[in-house]
Amino acid sequence: MTRLIVRRLTVLAGVIVALPFLASTAGAGTPPAPVTVPDSAIHASDITVGGAKVLPTTKTVAHWFGTALNPHNGVTYGFNMVGADPALEQSTTITADIVPVNVVVGGQTFRGSDVVQPTLDSPVFTSNDYTSTPFVTNSTDGQTNNGFTTGGTLSSGNTSNQLEDATMRSQFNKQGTGYHVLLHPIVHDPVTIVVPSGKGTLIQTGRGVVAGDVNVTWWASQIQNLDNTLGFNDPTHLPVYLTNNVMLFIGTDPTNCCVIGFHGASEVVGQGTGSGHGNGNQPVQTFGWASYVTPGFFSPVTAWALQDIHPLSHEIAEWGDDPFVNNTVEPWLTPTAPQYGCTDVMETGDPVVGIGFAKGTNTFEQGPTPNGTQVADGYYHPEDEVFMPWFMRLNPSTSQAVQTGTGGRYTLMGSLNPYPGFKMPATGC
Repeated sequence: MTRLIVRRLTVLAGVIVALPFLASTAGAGTPPAPVTVPDSAIHASDITVGGAKVLPTTKTVAHWFGTALNPHNGVTYGFNMVGADPALEQSTTITADIVPVNVVVGGQTFRGSDVVQPTLDSPVFTSNDYTSTPFVTNSTDGQTNNGFTTGGTLSSGNTSNQLEDATMRSQFNKQGTGYHVLLHPIVHDPVTIVVPSGKGTLIQTGRGVVAGDVNVTWWASQIQNLDNTLGFNDPTHLPVYLTNNVMLFIGTDPTNCCVIGFHGASEVVGQGTGSGHGNGNQPVQTFGWASYVTPGFFSPVTAWALQDIHPLSHEIAEWGDDPFVNNTVEPWLTPTAPQYGCTDVMETGDPVVGIGFAKGTNTFEQGPTPNGTQVADGYYHPEDEVFMPWFMRLNPSTSQAVQTGTGGRYTLMGSLNPYPGFKMPATGC
């Protein structure tokens, strides 16, 4: 995972796509040809921006503080999470300020405003029945995705819920109770960001789908600038910066791509500035950026679930479980996401990037890709999410009961997750 902490780049956590092959340079005055990359070069990841310590303040998103004992190393870990303590079985609603970002790169405009309605219609903001899912990520060896397979029972007791609400209720075994974490979206006017030629280019995968490719550090500074300048920003709200098929590359090589989302926290400039960690009761703004992914940019065989709102579902879930980017755990490592290496961050989406399920009805961009491949299937594709008991090495898990077998589950998908490593607690590095 790559972590951008306010003023310095320290690590990376997003969806990373390694792109080793560059197209030839276009002539002067002509738009650059997209860099064509093979599916074998694409690996997913996400990044985290900012950070804050435990906050003795109400000038930020509603949250609660708790502790959990890891029996493996005997350490008690503190953590912050969005909403109210699940033991209280109360409902919390957070306003999500949706900011569409239209991005001009390589002579092409990628309009975040085009994907606002599909995002609002998605499980992130609409209520769905999570009792079952028709399709899930498939695997034959516990390591490699092989498209999708038939689903089944998902999360009984979550019959009319937003995605994050169902995820949190399942994590704390509170399905069917009054405990909720809800998002209330408010859509704002779009903003336009023009990417300088040295900070971005175009990339294209084997099915002819073209994406914008932007330097991650430069892009993070643009998002933080919006955080500091948009007049409607409120530290008790969640700004969601939404782009359309815009990816990020790391360093100076555009082929070191692609990050497709990040979340973070920072001080609110001009409103009690000082430490960026909340000491002194100043406002602390949490935020997130995610790109809506065009079906077919990622391979439908090795990354079936990496389309539409998969990145946004990842960032919302991680924001919910780690809003101030200071929840650390015993270091973990998983073969499903080697791009993160050995890490001690409790980012719930990182271990399961690219693993997901079908939910809801999607009518946006459901036709074939430019080369005629039919990838879109009429559904949205939320990511599975890892639960706290996995990080805390709890056995049995205290989350919702697993669909098959005994004990609690370690991810939202439970038995439907095809990887053996998510049917038991995390292992060390």
